[in-house]
Amino acid sequence: MHPAQQAIIGSLHVVPPFTGPQDAQAQIARRIAFIQQTLQASHAQALVLGISGGVDSSVAGRLAQLAVQDLRQRSGGGAWRFIAVRLPYQAQFDEADAQAALAFVRADEVRTVPIEAGVAALAGPLVDLLQPLPPALRDRVLGNVKARMRMVAQYAIANASDGLVIGTDHAAEAVMGFFTKFGDGACDLQPLAGLVKGQVRAMAQALGAPQHLVHKTPTADLEDSRPGLPDEAAHGVGYTAIDAFLHGQDVDARDFERIVRAFEASGHKRALPATP
Repeated sequence: MHPAQQAIIGSLHVVPPFTGPQDAQAQIARRIAFIQQTLQASHAQALVLGISGGVDSSVAGRLAQLAVQDLRQRSGGGAWRFIAVRLPYQAQFDEADAQAALAFVRADEVRTVPIEAGVAALAGPLVDLLQPLPPALRDRVLGNVKARMRMVAQYAIANASDGLVIGTDHAAEAVMGFFTKFGDGACDLQPLAGLVKGQVRAMAQALGAPQHLVHKTPTADLEDSRPGLPDEAAHGVGYTAIDAFLHGQDVDARDFERIVRAFEASGHKRALPATP
């Protein structure tokens, strides 16, 4: 194994490949326990997560709901609860998937906070900066605004509910830096950390998620000019290759270079702020 590959795998604490369904079940149990321990140690009463309709938030949301249900059952009551949040920007092209995800997660409470007005209010005074930008760059700037606006809403709900915000980042996204700094990268706990994309799908399968969500093409859906742009198109490399890389397997030389370059360029996203 190449030393750079080995170093990246170690830094992201990648979970070894699953060898059977029992591994998915073991990780489900491990991560439910992690959520419970984190919640109890913080003395918080709620968990908050935005549900997009993708497999990552579906799995994280279901784990959170199972965690609080078990805590309530074992304590003979308790006020712990899970709040699922819909954070649409205009009309979401895959809204049906988001509703299917909510039905699968079965959260204690569901809230909807449209973010379009907030994004527009922030972008309005910056129109002189944004309008001259090439469409792709303007999409990136506004896409980050959307991601950060969603996190502002989730933290407002968490603060008002004595809660913690859950993040959905996993190793296959972390290695590519495929999250918005202080946006979807901002959270109090990351129950999917260390997993590759295929493992998240395997856990979704084990949890009984609808098949169309388990195998759905991932998209951050942040670009106005290219709605529903697949993650893999943005990466320039597929999740199959990313997962293989993270599990120490040989990958195409160009994919290898693309992954290592993305990891190195996005290091600031995974680090604490720079200090003197």
